[in-house]
Amino acid sequence: RAGPTLRHPPTTHRWTVRMRMVLFSALALARAVRLAPTNGLLRMNTMARPTMLPIGSARHMPRSRIWLVRSMADDAAALGDLPTVDEDGQPLSKNALKKMMKARQIAENKAAKAATGGGGRDGSGVSGSVSGGSETVVDEAPAPWSFEDLGVIQSTRKPASSFSAVHELGVAGGPSPGEEVTVRGRLSTVRGKGSSCFLVLRSGALHTVQAVFFKDRQFPQQSKAMLVRLQALTEESIVEVVGKLQPADVLSCSQATVEIAISAVRLVSAAAPKLPFEIEDAARSEAEVDASEETDRPLPRIGQELRLNNRWIDLRVPANQAILRVKSRVCALFRSSLAAQGFVEIQTPKLVAGESEGGADVFRTDYFGTPACLAQSPQLYKQMAIASDMERVFEVGPVFRAEKSNTRRHLCEFVGLDMEMAFHYHYDEVIEVLHSMFVHIFDGLEKDCPAELAAIRAQYPSERPRCAASPTVLHWEEANAMLAADGVEEPPGLQDLSTAQERRLGQLVAEERGVDFFFLDRFPSAVRPFYTMPAADDARYSNSYDVFLRGEEICSGAQRIHDAAMLEAAIAAKGVALGPALQTYVESMRYGMPPHGGGGIGLERLVFLYLNLDNVRKASMFPRDPNRCSP
Repeated sequence: RAGPTLRHPPTTHRWTVRMRMVLFSALALARAVRLAPTNGLLRMNTMARPTMLPIGSARHMPRSRIWLVRSMADDAAALGDLPTVDEDGQPLSKNALKKMMKARQIAENKAAKAATGGGGRDGSGVSGSVSGGSETVVDEAPAPWSFEDLGVIQSTRKPASSFSAVHELGVAGGPSPGEEVTVRGRLSTVRGKGSSCFLVLRSGALHTVQAVFFKDRQFPQQSKAMLVRLQALTEESIVEVVGKLQPADVLSCSQATVEIAISAVRLVSAAAPKLPFEIEDAARSEAEVDASEETDRPLPRIGQELRLNNRWIDLRVPANQAILRVKSRVCALFRSSLAAQGFVEIQTPKLVAGESEGGADVFRTDYFGTPACLAQSPQLYKQMAIASDMERVFEVGPVFRAEKSNTRRHLCEFVGLDMEMAFHYHYDEVIEVLHSMFVHIFDGLEKDCPAELAAIRAQYPSERPRCAASPTVLHWEEANAMLAADGVEEPPGLQDLSTAQERRLGQLVAEERGVDFFFLDRFPSAVRPFYTMPAADDARYSNSYDVFLRGEEICSGAQRIHDAAMLEAAIAAKGVALGPALQTYVESMRYGMPPHGGGGIGLERLVFLYLNLDNVRKASMFPRDPNRCSP
């Protein structure tokens, strides 16, 4: 109904046709197409994003508004043959002229690129962008950065680039400022502020570095699109960042003296938008949460069950992962100390015929029609190793106890650090080795794990336990006298120590002897296993000992009975059935057995008490207790 309004520059120049039609006939459209050159472009504004199409497609267009746009003149600074008035004869505004000149320049750049065989690069998800709602086509040269979603990595390529560890950035021996680095890590935080974006990458839970991206005036649309992509990343996603390392002052990151100027970001694995709980909330100390409850904005308290049900998230908390790293180091130091003293590491069975030590607290199972159980300890096999002339042995392995104890310090499955050794005349020789080993572990942790201990103590405050250069040994009779004189807890007499008595005794020893680590020996025979050697001066007592740390037991040991007849009598006195496992154990004593002793340490309990944690479950990767067998 409304025919096109056309302006024609001289045919020797490039030109622009502008046509407005609301409801147009096929004849009017054909007329517009006929007047335009065949290599012109047709822009259609519909409800969707504006689209540029070749003129040849015009015959298939629906009713809408269309613009025919083609580059106008070679000189972007001069108006040349550009129209200076609109279709009503009114002078064009300065902004309208600028838009026309910009459109002409972009079209020429695009034509030149096409002539040289160049193509657009989708560096940030935008190339040849068109400004929505205006009459001009906005295009940019390829930007010097990129964003890529790697999808599922199925080992289809081996990029040549090498990766830098986050903890190496900004430290001596690591990449220097000005170098390009590639790092991969978990996205700890994303902060977007209009024309800027700050990413914090976390590696190994303890090490963080900041990466930055700013809007670029030279590439406004592509940089804006890059910012949109970066700000849309979800926290805890795994990303790969490439960029130039540059000096910075970032106090919130472990790598506080540098940051990465982003040139490429690759999304490796996206995290779901909503986490079971926020890492920041789970990383707060109890004191901080308690203090917030007195304010109008109390902080969330992340419960133990929620943490354990989502343990893979909980272990991303710096302190919680550091606990497991310290635990790993304890194993290494245990091994290195004993290996240096001539011990050999062994591996003993965990499926045992009958009941391994005659106790009731065992997990029973069927072994091809024969009753069996999970080993309560490697005790019997350690002693048989001594009978084999191995002389000094140790083991790091799982231990199973079917004790229905729902306490802060008991687990149904834990890692046992066990040692056994032949000695010459007195079990004090074993105590000396144990003391040396513990001191080696304590010294090694403080020396080798400063970052881990700092992270742990920031959330779970503690100080290094005090221990003497030589063993602090308290006899059972002395412990009874100390408790009796103190009057807070009744002395145990010939019964075992209760938890309250243990803690009070630990406090008294700390006050009187200035140590948090000590040995208590000569336990009553009635509360020790059948294989414990009775004391020579009084059979009511035994040549046994426990090791205490911060008022709680971390190790139990003794001299073992090494005479077959005495052992059989002790088994009978305890009322223990002489099953298949015990029969072979007793048999190993009949062919010459040196005097020997040893000890068993609960790894998780040692770590839990050394770090002064509130619950042993924090020292277990996936704890097993009477109420938990998953995950």
